[in-house]
Amino acid sequence: MNANELTIADARDALARGELSAVDLTMACLTAIDAGTPLNAFVHATPEIALDQARAADARRCAGAGALNGIPLGIKDLFCTRGVASQAASNILRGFKPEYESTVTSKLFEAGAVMLGKLNMDEFAMGSSNETSCYGDAVNPWKVDDRRLTPGGSSGGSAAAVAADLCLAATGTDTGGSIRQPAAFTGIVGIKPTYGRVSRWGIVAFASSLDQAGPMTKSVRDAAILLGAMAGHDPKDSTSADIPVPDFEAALTGDIRGRKIGIPREYRMEGMPAEIEALWARGREMLADAGAEIVDISLPHTKYALPAYYVIAPAEASSNLARYDGVRYGHRARLGQGDGIVDMYEKTRAEGFGKEVQRRVMIGTYVLSAGFYDAYYNRARKVRALIKRDFDEAFAAGVDAILTPATPSSAFGLGEMADADPVAMYLNDVFTVTVNLAGLPGISVPVGLDAKGLPLGLQLIGRPWDEAGLLNHAHVLERAAGFVEKPRKWW
Repeated sequence: MNANELTIADARDALARGELSAVDLTMACLTAIDAGTPLNAFVHATPEIALDQARAADARRCAGAGALNGIPLGIKDLFCTRGVASQAASNILRGFKPEYESTVTSKLFEAGAVMLGKLNMDEFAMGSSNETSCYGDAVNPWKVDDRRLTPGGSSGGSAAAVAADLCLAATGTDTGGSIRQPAAFTGIVGIKPTYGRVSRWGIVAFASSLDQAGPMTKSVRDAAILLGAMAGHDPKDSTSADIPVPDFEAALTGDIRGRKIGIPREYRMEGMPAEIEALWARGREMLADAGAEIVDISLPHTKYALPAYYVIAPAEASSNLARYDGVRYGHRARLGQGDGIVDMYEKTRAEGFGKEVQRRVMIGTYVLSAGFYDAYYNRARKVRALIKRDFDEAFAAGVDAILTPATPSSAFGLGEMADADPVAMYLNDVFTVTVNLAGLPGISVPVGLDAKGLPLGLQLIGRPWDEAGLLNHAHVLERAAGFVEKPRKWW
């Protein structure tokens, strides 16, 4: 096994035993990144920074190093990194290099992590297939025919990089499923923490009441290790919760006897592929075999989740993206003679934003406008409160976690849905958006392959602030499923 194929936990142990240096580990990843160019996962490589950090990690090893000392990671392009391009995969931020570090990357560096570079994503995290990026499509390392498949979105570059062993793990963000859906499409683990568990400071905003950063890893144990380093209170983020961060790795006892797992009847969607239904049934059996009690539950407002999400998220996006006007930073359009300030705004935003971002800004501006605020935005906020109440009632009735499919299908081909009805693309989020609307933690775990040989995942949804319990349930599911398949290297 090459060093870049190790999990965080195995690499940590090898580093501690002196069998491997951080420089060796980093060089293995940098070599894999060079070979992985066809995947278009890394869009800003930072080999000099990586090797400097790796050498520092090796020098620190004997002096009580951090939990991630010497571990090479990929960073989604949404996280601001000091002096390194951070453009949210958008032309409007071309050339932007922040003078500050996001709280998450600061915490990772404090824990000793090595940054290999910035990862591809959908523009401003708006997309489910990584086809809206100014860098071009990221490509799924799984390949079963002549097609290039999507790695999912918006954290598609992160998912592809982890699945292809270009890095040991990566950061992602999740506004409506953007960690969990790509994790399911690429056969890796992705967790969206409770809203407020991880600081949003220094992360380019999409929808501020929904966005949450989290880890994308090769195993549940790695997710626990990385989340422990990312989480914690941040006074710079007014939505950051001042709640102690437990030892998530220590919580992986593998014992869920007597725990109650809810199966929501509303997630049995009409037209659900038989393979997804069978996988879900298998997941129920595996958790029952581990001693959990499986109970049917109802989340009656689930059917309203997608429409509510696609009112609230664009509304917040239209507000957040108003700052990109060509005045202070980023792209500025060339102006003709006689053009005024309004012309500059219009031309800059038309040139800088891609079609999907423009679509969502237009929708968001429409639903916030005076004549439609009550009809759309206010109503969506009320629906959101009802969706949260559904989950609250399920947990109050003693449910410890909820098991659902992660996605309505396996990965589809790049270009197959991009030019179709955008609503068809939005349906990829059908199982994931409720978790963001309710602010809950959710995790996608790879459980099997479909008939074509592509990975499929199941989602577990946890109680608020109970990432420790959620990770333990996921650990049991992962162990029972025994998913060890990797994509065949074609790149």
